[in-house]
Amino acid sequence: MSGTPRRQLSVPAPEPARSGRPPLPPGPYLVVGLGRSGRAVAELLSQHDRVVAYDANPALAGVDTLKSRAEVHLGGDGRELLVGVRTVVKSPGVPREAPVVVEALRSGRTVIGELEVAWRLLPNECWAVTGTNGKTTTVELLGAILRAAGREVVTAGNVGRPLAALVGRIGPETTLVVEASSFQIEDTIAFCPDCAVLLNLGVDHLDRHGTVEAYHRAKLRLFEHQEPSAVAVAPVGVAVPGGGRRIAFGPAGSGAELEFSEEGLCWCGEPLVARSGIRLRGQHNLENAAAAAAAALACGVSAEPLRTALASFKGVPHRLEEVARIGGVLFVNDSKATNVESTVRALEAFPDGGLHLIAGGRPKGGGFRALRPLVAERCRAVYAVGEASEELVSDLSDCVPVERCGTLERALERAVARARPGETVLLSPACASFDQFRDFEARGERFKALVRRLSASDGAVA
Repeated sequence: MSGTPRRQLSVPAPEPARSGRPPLPPGPYLVVGLGRSGRAVAELLSQHDRVVAYDANPALAGVDTLKSRAEVHLGGDGRELLVGVRTVVKSPGVPREAPVVVEALRSGRTVIGELEVAWRLLPNECWAVTGTNGKTTTVELLGAILRAAGREVVTAGNVGRPLAALVGRIGPETTLVVEASSFQIEDTIAFCPDCAVLLNLGVDHLDRHGTVEAYHRAKLRLFEHQEPSAVAVAPVGVAVPGGGRRIAFGPAGSGAELEFSEEGLCWCGEPLVARSGIRLRGQHNLENAAAAAAAALACGVSAEPLRTALASFKGVPHRLEEVARIGGVLFVNDSKATNVESTVRALEAFPDGGLHLIAGGRPKGGGFRALRPLVAERCRAVYAVGEASEELVSDLSDCVPVERCGTLERALERAVARARPGETVLLSPACASFDQFRDFEARGERFKALVRRLSASDGAVA
């Protein structure tokens, strides 16, 4: 594709953004779960009606500032707090099986999530991205594309900044690009993004959803309420609900509007950008770039700013993030790989092998046998940490040596002892972080700090 024409491609005229939203459900409100999104929505709703804020953790920190705006309760199962409450706002980390949520549903109260509460109060054009893997990268890439096109944009949602924190703080001309997890989507009632993007449907969160089918249904709810003025982007061959205008992406020859191959991207049969013009590493990121390009072009972004963003966007923290090269060994932080499929994609990004894989944490169900082919082909050893250690040993030890290391510190120490110049130490856990860390960011930051300590002692530049 070295001769890719540098011209603006023909794209459909964008429909005007939706500005209408359903009203807030009635208060008083009970907010269940006081993490980042719970605290943000409790503060927001306190401007509208009485708010009771509850978390099952009796020792939860960080809620003191909320006490001036809401009646805060910690510990217990929370069912007694439903008295006088008309709407329950559930944080995504709280399962629907929690006693207070079960009782709220049984009694006919409205149960809704922070994502939709905030969306109802924001008139902005809203794009939403979901999928098993690649959400954060694609959200931030879409943000980069829209900025290159001269638009004001804010990324939020599961990517880290609660949508509720933006109400009253951004102008109506700002486009929202939202990362939407299955936990957030299952708590929606009328959420209707102007552009909805499904990246892929794998296996994840079986510990929460129970079955693959239930997990996939939660993802596809993102499209249910779209109208013909909206855009629905999905992999070719995947049927999505709702009335949005379908745009497909898929491999070359699939007949999708946006096709990808090792040569690059094509839009409606015409070359768009060569693979060398996409900075992100790995086949999975080629697919993420295809999904982002399909969404942007379908919504009226021209080809030039799209090419500019694809050429300059280097990814997000904790996703195949190159931390340092020490003594010829590359250290890569992929802490955001919280499921097996994501780790498969990380391993695929290193075709030359020589990998020392640090994996483990809190498993999500389904085991690690799907890693076996790539581990056998590309890894010299696996260093198991956290609650998943025994399962990793059971599933992978006949492929390569698997060491029980317990902690991230010990795993890195053992990997450094084994690794040779030209090889890579890769943190790609295939597990949640909650057995030893607050979240995947904390796990990734700890890995980077440990590597930089090595780098300083080695004299290398991180």
